[in-house]
Order: sequence, then structure tokens, then C-alpha cells
Amino acid sequence: MSERVLLTTDFKDLKFFKRGKVRDVYDLGDKLLIISTDRISCFDVVLPCGIPYKGRVLTGLSCFWFDFIKGITAHHLITADEEKYPQELKKYKDELAGRSMLVLKTKPLSVECVVRGYLSGSGWKEYKEKQSVCGIKLPAGLLESDKLPEVLFTPSTKADVGHDMNVTQEYIEGAVGKETADKLKKISIEVYKKASDYALKCGIIIADTKFEFGVHNDKIIIIDEVLTPDSSRFWPQDQYQRGKPQPSFDKQFVRDYLETLDWDKAPPAPNLPDEIIAKTSAKYLEAYKRLAGLDLK
Repeated sequence: MSERVLLTTDFKDLKFFKRGKVRDVYDLGDKLLIISTDRISCFDVVLPCGIPYKGRVLTGLSCFWFDFIKGITAHHLITADEEKYPQELKKYKDELAGRSMLVLKTKPLSVECVVRGYLSGSGWKEYKEKQSVCGIKLPAGLLESDKLPEVLFTPSTKADVGHDMNVTQEYIEGAVGKETADKLKKISIEVYKKASDYALKCGIIIADTKFEFGVHNDKIIIIDEVLTPDSSRFWPQDQYQRGKPQPSFDKQFVRDYLETLDWDKAPPAPNLPDEIIAKTSAKYLEAYKRLAGLDLK
């Protein structure tokens, strides 16, 4: 692939804010510059290789969904058009093009808002043991990848390092207050349902996803990324079969490969073969093309 892979940025004349597993963030006063690199993390470990087009897919899809859900909730995106960025960013145009967003600076809420429409991942593991998901009792007899009887809101803690922990709605009420907790649940479920209905028309099942929220001018708004292959499980609808794991358009493909290796899921992570990198890139691009209707290549 000829696409340049960007693994990190080093804009020395800008105020560095933080480096996440995938994103580099710079502080522009009352705004933030978020750059989606091509890094990929699995099992909370960043791999040494990048995935071509990944950062551009994450940014492009987030921008698509921010516009799609604006009738439900406000969001932090100001613009992703680098031509409209402040003058001091013009020199970085090549690195920023297609993979960056200028956003409002908010006070992030310390909760991951996870919404599940299907029984998969950690939810399936818990169901097999306890017939529940995050403490929510479910009917007997459900199979792996089954559509849940109703959409579930299963929040978790938000960890900068290590694993997030599933928590109850009551825990979230204690952390942010009942009114805010109720708003987070309502908005998260509404966004998931609207996006899921649209995605089905594009041949994609959104099995589950997670949202993050922040407070700006005393108003709760959605932040970070939205409904991307990094924050969601995307399944091809035409290959869906209940009772087993599903093929996916997300990084589950890489997780599945890593599970075949003799690796203890601790740093350093192994390199990926060229074939796995190419197939992963193709999955991200296909999801973007189906949902946003655009071809990045």
C-alpha cells in the first residue's frame, strides 16, 4: 500500500496535551487538536506497527456520525477541515489532512457509556456464567451473538491505563449524580438505536459500542470518537449467524490473530504480518465505504 502510515506526531511549537492509545492531542487554549494516528491497540497494548488508512477512517466516520446524531445530542466537533484551522497549524497540513479534528475543550465525565444490542465479548462470557450482562438478568437459552431482548446500557469506568471495569447504573449515579447518569443512559441508547437502524440499511450490524461525554458550558455533549471500528463491533449482516463469533469490520480480526500466538498480552506486543495488516486496513476501509458512502483509496 502506498498510503503513508503515521504512528506518532511531534509538534514541538504546540502545547502537548496527551497521547492515548491511538490519538495524539494538543492544547489550543479553549480548543483541542485531536489527531488520529494509524496506531492500533489490542488487549490495552499498542502494537509496534500501524494500519494504513486507519486514522483517516476513524476521523472520517466520527465526523459522519457527529453530523448524523446532531438532532439527539450536541458534540465537541468544531471542524475537521484543515483549511479552517488556526494559522499556527498550517505548517502541519500534510500530517493533519483527513485525520484530525478541532474540538471544544470539555470537562470529561469519568465513565464509558457502553451500549449493547447483541450478546458478545465480555457480555457473552458473563452470561454463560451468571445468565446476566453487567449484573442485568437475561432470559435463559440465549446463544452467542444473539440479538438481546432489549438494548442494554452497561457503563464502565474509564481507565487511562489498564482495563476499564464494568459498573452498575447505581455506581454511575454515585459518581456523577442521578440526573447526569440518567441523561447519559438516555442519550447513549437513542444514539445507538438511530445509528443501528441506519447501519442495517448499509449491511452492517452494530453489535455494541461505547461513547464518552464531557461538560461544556454546563451542557453534556458527546466527545472523543463516535461509532468507529475502534469503539464498536461492526458485523457484516449478510454473514450473521447466531450461536458463534461473527466476522467483523473492526479490530477483532487482529485480536483473533493475536490469540493464536504465544503472547501473554503484556508489552511489548508482537509485529503483525503484512497479510494481517493489509486485511485489517481493508476492513476499516470497507466499513467507511458502506457507512459514509465514500472511498478513501
